[in-house]
Amino acid sequence: MARFNAKAAKAPPASPVRSTGVVTRTHEGGRGHVRDARSELFLLAVANFVTQDTYYESGEARDDRFAALVRELAVADPEWTAGLLGWLRGDGNMRTASLVGAAEYVHARLAAGAVEGPANRQVVASVLRRPDEPGELLGYWTSRYGRNVPKPVKRGIADAVRRLYSQRSLLKYDTPSKGYRFGDVLNLTHPTPDPAKPWQGDLFQYALDRRHHPEDAVVPGSLSTLAAHRDLMALRVAKRRRVVTGAGGAERLAAAGMTWEALAGWLQGPMDRAAWEAVIPSMGTMALVRNLRNFDEAGVGDEVAARAAAKLADPDEVARSRQFPLRYLAAYQHAPSLRWGYALERALGHSLANVPGLPGRSLILVDRSGSMWSPLSERSQLNRADAAAVFGTALALRAADADLVQFGTRSAPVAYRRGESVLKVLERFDSLGGTDTTGAVRRHYRGHDRVLIVTDEQAAYSHHGDPTDQVPAHVPVYTWNLAGYREGHGASGTAGRHVFGGLTDAAFRTVHLLEAGRSADWPWAH
Repeated sequence: MARFNAKAAKAPPASPVRSTGVVTRTHEGGRGHVRDARSELFLLAVANFVTQDTYYESGEARDDRFAALVRELAVADPEWTAGLLGWLRGDGNMRTASLVGAAEYVHARLAAGAVEGPANRQVVASVLRRPDEPGELLGYWTSRYGRNVPKPVKRGIADAVRRLYSQRSLLKYDTPSKGYRFGDVLNLTHPTPDPAKPWQGDLFQYALDRRHHPEDAVVPGSLSTLAAHRDLMALRVAKRRRVVTGAGGAERLAAAGMTWEALAGWLQGPMDRAAWEAVIPSMGTMALVRNLRNFDEAGVGDEVAARAAAKLADPDEVARSRQFPLRYLAAYQHAPSLRWGYALERALGHSLANVPGLPGRSLILVDRSGSMWSPLSERSQLNRADAAAVFGTALALRAADADLVQFGTRSAPVAYRRGESVLKVLERFDSLGGTDTTGAVRRHYRGHDRVLIVTDEQAAYSHHGDPTDQVPAHVPVYTWNLAGYREGHGASGTAGRHVFGGLTDAAFRTVHLLEAGRSADWPWAH
């Protein structure tokens, strides 16, 4: 009898977001599952627009929960937390949350006297990716912990300054509206110029002079962009528009680092067709997306618009801009002209590069309940309901055979055709009230090979139990959490029950691994 010489059963794939077994209630009264601290922080971090209220949680309560989790794990699990913060600012593209997290990480470790783990200096430097962020981090630190900035923070900021400060960044970000100007940051952190950038020492000195002695600040000859900008600023207002409309105007503006934001003030007049056509060639993808309506209202010509649209749809430009897929949706919804539609559709597709083509039959459930409709931030018209619809539709269109369903108090299939535009399918989604996730699963699950639920997980009570319990244990259920609330609608991290989160498509890499029978780790641990 073969008791021992038998092939061992392969363990089912596992995923990192794990529940603890503690059961509570969701905000809608359903059974909620508490996750461990790492899982809770990860899901909150990838959805946390700092200071912003959500449907169930105030911005203040949300920020306090985030800071408390960072401080706890900075001491208890510093390697993991440092990895999260660096990834959060990079691939996660969550700017403010990562800056706040780095400051809280360093403060907690210094307060605890912790010496093991990643260098605090390196953690600070890892989250600073844009030239205005050294000042942002200093502003947060001093507002929360006073003006006595510790050495690791200063040194991490100094490392970032050497990498980030340039002539163009000074023109764009060193403005009087900032509490910490470039010169203030340099005074506090004392970075040494990068030897590979022979002009940087002159730049640092000029930034200090223009902050503290602006009447005596002189642009040195090594800073050609600043010199070109100075020459433009010296022109009389009456001559400036002729520079824009004349031969070589676009090239001259670009050489002087003139941004579209600064151009209107420099002209002291309207941004008309000629002004936009001169600056559009030097605009980045994010700036183009934000201004499509302005281009149409100014009557920008088709030739220039075609070049802008080509840049918008270029896959390398989309990858470089690292914009959320929802940015392209917002631009599509608010641009008056149809000439941008195809470019935005292609850009949205490129931004969803990780969406897998799932084999077999898939049930894709998209949460359109009331709590999903609150804006992502006070300055945004974007919301989680549309995010869920974008991701769910993209999954359905690439799957071999998928049933796409929207749910709230009730649920209903969403029609789509193979090869159809994601943006067109989105027009068929509705607002559906409450959150009967369990009812939606029970109504629409018909022997599918997998179930994917895109939601904030705040399911209402059902006497049938949790949403994930309605699916046989051997069938994988993937929950994509878009809000980061503490309570989940089902257990996770066990065989066949997986949770991931965020507002980019990076989470789909996890689906690839699990579908291949391989366990998934945190995204920065690859």
